[in-house]
Amino acid sequence: MSQTLAEKFYYFMKLGREFEVRCKEEYLKGNISGFLHLAIGEEAVHVGAVVGFGKGDLFCPYREHVLALARGIDPKLIMAELFGKATGVSKGKGGSMHLYEPKMDFYGGNAIVAAHIPHAVGAAYARKLMGEKAGVLCIFGDGATNNGTFFEAINMASLWEVPVLFLCENNYYAIGTHISRSSAIKEIHLKARDYMPTEVVDGMDVFAVYEAVLRAKAYIEEYGKPYFIEAITYRFEGHSMADKGDYRSPREIEMFKKRDPIKLLVERSLKEGWLTEEQIRIIDQKVEAIVEESVQFALSSPEPSEEELYTDIYCGVCSDVIP
Repeated sequence: MSQTLAEKFYYFMKLGREFEVRCKEEYLKGNISGFLHLAIGEEAVHVGAVVGFGKGDLFCPYREHVLALARGIDPKLIMAELFGKATGVSKGKGGSMHLYEPKMDFYGGNAIVAAHIPHAVGAAYARKLMGEKAGVLCIFGDGATNNGTFFEAINMASLWEVPVLFLCENNYYAIGTHISRSSAIKEIHLKARDYMPTEVVDGMDVFAVYEAVLRAKAYIEEYGKPYFIEAITYRFEGHSMADKGDYRSPREIEMFKKRDPIKLLVERSLKEGWLTEEQIRIIDQKVEAIVEESVQFALSSPEPSEEELYTDIYCGVCSDVIP
């Protein structure tokens, strides 16, 4: 594992954590409205997957801020979108749940649970027809695998042999319902085992996620067929800002916080000599400045005009989608 890669992991995971902590503060101030789903605690899955997959389409659900940051979308444009401003990545029309940047092959998030999974299969089919190997990364939660579209999508992906990586972040809860009360099959990867190669990975370990995604990517590019990863992780916050998460015991939350993915990354990087305390301090300062700049940009940006209500309703040419 190179020093450069460890530094990249830490930067994006720290940026994602501090960005979302600030989002929570701005939501409570009233600067962000609507729904807000935070991925605090799940940064290792999001950053490890996006960095490991590299080029290719990305489809994801509504818990997508860290995914967008790791894909390289400007933090200022993401924060402005959350504020509902015209300078946002979706022109202020989508908010937290609908970040969208086709120029960077970013087609998430989708507010409907599991709705984006068949979309990802369709994009993978298009990639296959065009003879491309880049493939498609499709991320979703464990609750989405109880949806009918999930089973339809993995069936068609297997039948058509399309290049798509299905990545399930299993945090044990479908909103507030524990997996033992929502899924007949608790080991999520078993749902896909008869359709494609599957594996389970520690989703609190960014190195493990990254290496698993590299294996999946190599398989997809060599055989042009789908692959499935189940990443075991945990969200430290409730499902959304409207959810206190008090259906979970303090002991359970504390148990997982001891395996905070950023803490694990720092401990291993210092031990292996991939990062120094000074490098971490410099990155922390950089992240703090970026987050503050993003908030100030969002605060000073204009509201969308009334005319925007009538634009982007239909896509006539779609020249910027799957070029």
